[in-house]
Amino acid sequence: IDSFAEGIRRFAIGLAKKVIIANNTGFITDQIFDLPYWQNTPGTAWVGIICYTLQIYFDFSGYSDMAIGLGKMFGFDFLENFDHPYISTNLTEFWRRWHMSLSSWFRDYLYIPLGGNRKGNVYVNLFIVFCATGIWHGAAWNFLVWGLWHGLFLIIERILKHAGYALRLPKFIKWIYTMLVVILGWVLFRAPDLNYALGYISTMFGLVENYD
Repeated sequence: IDSFAEGIRRFAIGLAKKVIIANNTGFITDQIFDLPYWQNTPGTAWVGIICYTLQIYFDFSGYSDMAIGLGKMFGFDFLENFDHPYISTNLTEFWRRWHMSLSSWFRDYLYIPLGGNRKGNVYVNLFIVFCATGIWHGAAWNFLVWGLWHGLFLIIERILKHAGYALRLPKFIKWIYTMLVVILGWVLFRAPDLNYALGYISTMFGLVENYD
């Protein structure tokens, strides 16, 4: 009975994430991304992608909570899938917390068979894994570039770590860096194509002249 009650509670939390937060932020996101990117101002472009950043997390983690809750109702214990990824202070930490079932699958069935950290070139292995991660999400250039975008920063972080360059920055600054990389990556993920994504990012930073 305790497990069943916990399952109901977890399912309700997931449903609330999906219906109350994800669906409503998604409505705002759609309104902004449905416009040609040059019709957005930098402010609306930032609002659109921040809403999408919230939408995709609460959508994914919401359905994961619902699945975990249903499992508990029927006597199964499923592993956690998200662990507060938006508190991460680097991309390596982000991928340990984001969509953990997917990350662990690519680690176990692609990264480690390629040699992981021990055999071959670890940077080439990471490059291949994140190429595959991007393509797994969709057969489009923007998904591939999204995967390579994350792979690039993971490789840079690993190179700096192995070279002994530990940046002694406040955690808040590290968090801003991480979220900026993640948010720009979400533009690539959400945009209908690569050209739109690049134009949208340019709009965010005021590099596009706005037309009504």
